[in-house]
Amino acid sequence: MSYSIKEVFYSLQGEGFHSGRPAIFCRFSKCNLWTGREEDRAEAICQFCDTDFIGTDGQNGGRFKEAEALCQHLLDLWPVNSGQHPFVVLTGGEPLLQLDQILVDTLHAHKFEIAVETNATKLPPENIDWLCVSPKANAPLILDSGNEIKLVYPQPDLMPEKVAHLAFDYFYLQPMDDSNPAISQQNIKEAVNYCLKHPKWQLSLQTHKLLGID
Repeated sequence: MSYSIKEVFYSLQGEGFHSGRPAIFCRFSKCNLWTGREEDRAEAICQFCDTDFIGTDGQNGGRFKEAEALCQHLLDLWPVNSGQHPFVVLTGGEPLLQLDQILVDTLHAHKFEIAVETNATKLPPENIDWLCVSPKANAPLILDSGNEIKLVYPQPDLMPEKVAHLAFDYFYLQPMDDSNPAISQQNIKEAVNYCLKHPKWQLSLQTHKLLGID
């Protein structure tokens, strides 16, 4: 299988459990909940996505015919002689539309620790090291267990109580970002209040945006 990659970059994880951790981010092209085109947003299942995942023209993006070629491309971004196994975050779009067992096994052969961020509409290959699920309202929730659930809040049709019973180790609320700063601040306030009333949930902020990094 070949892999269409929008972009690859080295930065700090900004969200969830691994917030602050250095990682290689590998963003797969395409998503099954939105085309990525503004003219289709109003009809999309997920209407609040702020990520460009169309094509392969992003930073270090491209099409890779083999898993080994993609692995070597990722390794080029990890600090030489760091003494740490490379940590890669496979994201999108929706990475599980392309991620297969061959790529997982090849990454592990090169000592990668693999994290996947998914919308939960597809089942993953085996032996993912860290599975982060971010379900979306009105989309099928096929993947109902993993390491962390990161729920964008608020989603009126998918409030936290609907997924609080699922088999995850960590539960995060992430305030929905908005082009209107006042709405973003209101979403943060509401997420904070919900976490205080329901201590099972922890707050996840998009710290990379606060720091002005990728």
